[in-house]
Amino acid sequence: MRRSIQWRAGLILCFLALSILFLTPTLIDPLPQWWRKVLPVEKIHLGLDLRGGMHLLLEVEVQKAVESAMDKYASDIKDTLTKKDISFQQVERNSAGKISVLLTDTKANDRFNLIRSDQFANLKVASFLEREGKYQYLLELNPKEVKSIEDSAIRQGLETIRNRIDQFGVTEPAIAPQGENQILIQLPGVKDPQRAIELIGRTALLEFKLVDEENSLEEALKGNMPPGSEILYQKVTDKERGVVTRRPFLLKKRALMTGDVLTDARTRIKSDFNEPYVSIDFDARGARLFDQITAENVKKRLAIVLDNNVYSAPVIQERISGGKAQISGSFTPDEASDLAIVLRAGALPAPVKIIQNVTVGPSLGQDSIDKGIRAAIIGAVLVVVFMAVYYGFSGVIADWALVLNIVYLMGALASMRATLTLPGIAGIILAIGMAVDSNVLMFERIREELRQGKTVRAAVDAGYDKALFTIIDSHVTTLITAVVLFQFGTGPIKGFAVTLSLGVMINLFSALIGTKVIFDWINFKKQLKTLSI
Repeated sequence: MRRSIQWRAGLILCFLALSILFLTPTLIDPLPQWWRKVLPVEKIHLGLDLRGGMHLLLEVEVQKAVESAMDKYASDIKDTLTKKDISFQQVERNSAGKISVLLTDTKANDRFNLIRSDQFANLKVASFLEREGKYQYLLELNPKEVKSIEDSAIRQGLETIRNRIDQFGVTEPAIAPQGENQILIQLPGVKDPQRAIELIGRTALLEFKLVDEENSLEEALKGNMPPGSEILYQKVTDKERGVVTRRPFLLKKRALMTGDVLTDARTRIKSDFNEPYVSIDFDARGARLFDQITAENVKKRLAIVLDNNVYSAPVIQERISGGKAQISGSFTPDEASDLAIVLRAGALPAPVKIIQNVTVGPSLGQDSIDKGIRAAIIGAVLVVVFMAVYYGFSGVIADWALVLNIVYLMGALASMRATLTLPGIAGIILAIGMAVDSNVLMFERIREELRQGKTVRAAVDAGYDKALFTIIDSHVTTLITAVVLFQFGTGPIKGFAVTLSLGVMINLFSALIGTKVIFDWINFKKQLKTLSI
């Protein structure tokens, strides 16, 4: 008996010490340096509703990813036909989203069919027309490939946004897919919401295009657009007046390089003008491409385009080797830093649009914290007083178990690096209620046994034994509900499920062992004749 009491008491004290250890970083700030070197430093994090911040719901325009894939297929088909000297009149994506291929003779048609089945198996023939010795195909992606591209756009978009947010410096962000083509983002503690939105929503498609100097920009602006060219604009800011103007450029549509060959992008400062710019590094393939492009286009202008905005269009003075380049413009330090972040994180595979944007102010979050803590304290005090008054000394023992329950629960949240939300506080309060409910069941059973004339020790043992299965049954059913909420819920629902499930499991320990060990210890030291219950 004595050894059993010692073992259970030691287990209770061990868990209590661990809980206090993990709670210390939450209660003491700053921690001493020696603590940080060897002991836990993670604290209980506050969720968006308590700390303030941003709640965004983004929709990934997956159709744009499919259109982009079709454009790439069209470009690849054109390049393949050209390299293999197969005669064609037209290869382009039409307004219906299909690739139109117009071949000029039978030989070209036969050779194209071999290439199509071998290299472009993901494309199927939507329609075929032979007229006047020419062959026209309309090609479309098969449904399986469309679904694959859409799913990939969601996954890549999720990872790209996560990388951008991590580099932006937001702690404890919540980023998760929602529905078929949506991404849920929660950013606690963000102080500049507009900057965060711009950083997240940028497609960040980097392209290097030649300036079309063979044709007239003025004529193109009047509507006489040369084939294979386009007009894009550069934003120019007058620093003295703060006026922003748009400068047009006539560019070749075909991109010579894109940002998928970048390995790094960093903000630098021009020593002569004290202006920030972005230095970019290419991978081995990108270095070879950039070397080739600059060697073949000396004295021509190469435009650096990001999301259809021209950042600069310098003249290539000489061949550039070494795999480095720079993007300059009228940047502020924050703009240069954000540009470097999106380039490092990579381009989004498809544009995103914000369909919900909610900003929670820190004052509202603090108000929620104050009210939540007040509710928890009031609830706990009322329960403690009720138990002590109604059940006497036994109620005080139940209050001890309740304190254990709360300390264990908060320690477990800290050890798991969990995020505490307002619904999470509601889960804690519900767990407090369940802890009391367990003791009420046991105490009422003990009362029944005492009325039957049993000794205190026998009544306590019988009361715990008879209430055991009822308590386990109620806790297991609640735990199953909490697990389902966690599995299928989002955000606040998961916060509630985490604290509730932890509270249920801890309550089983504190109610069945935390109180029983005290009754056993008292009976071991002194054979009680009566029990205050």
